[in-house]
Amino acid sequence: MSGWPVEYARRVLSTVDSTNAEAARIAPDMTQPTWILALEQTAGRGRRGRPWTDPPGNFAATLVLHPTEAPHLTALRSFVAALALHDAFVTVSGRPEAFALKWPNDVLLNGGKVAGILLESLGAFRGASYLAIGIGVNLISAPSAAQVEGRAVGPVSLLSGTGAQVTPEEFLDALAEAYASYEAQFKTYGFEPIRQAWLARAAKLGDVITARTGNTERVGTFETLDEHGNLVLRTAQGREAIPAADVFF
Repeated sequence: MSGWPVEYARRVLSTVDSTNAEAARIAPDMTQPTWILALEQTAGRGRRGRPWTDPPGNFAATLVLHPTEAPHLTALRSFVAALALHDAFVTVSGRPEAFALKWPNDVLLNGGKVAGILLESLGAFRGASYLAIGIGVNLISAPSAAQVEGRAVGPVSLLSGTGAQVTPEEFLDALAEAYASYEAQFKTYGFEPIRQAWLARAAKLGDVITARTGNTERVGTFETLDEHGNLVLRTAQGREAIPAADVFF
């Protein structure tokens, strides 16, 4: 575990229902931030309760934290995690040009979705609140196009996109080191350096995209990410800041 951040604990499980569910179980007894890696996940899920498929060899992990900031600041860790994922991919593949970040919480490889992030509040135990940052990565295989929504970005794997064959344990080593660095930056300097770094890696910045919330769709130019992590679109009706949506290219 060369480079493993000493302030973080590490748990590797042969099988579990969901790493986020395991996070909720262990949170009350945690003494430090803890990474949970599952070599097999039987009931993984993505955003909005969507199933997340985890064939053997892919990556399913959760970081459990005890944040002390206000909830709106805690939620910005999705961008911290996205940057860490980007750096981990570059470390294991040597291909910085191949990866981009898709708002709000995906990583793209050659334009296809290779990873997703799911933040969940675990509530409070003994007066302390906890956060689970769930991360799924298509290391060696990806779902078929038939398994995703028609307009969504198609899934890809790290192996097919770069030729890099990486074990979940190796990927966790790279991810944990990168995350620890960005977390320290976030705690010391706030969101602004994270925001700028995320924008430097953003997919479709300056392009026309579609943001869908429920049954409402807004089409506009992706201008920036604001200080609250909102997607800022320039639409026919003016400039709009969107806190949550599914984005389509």
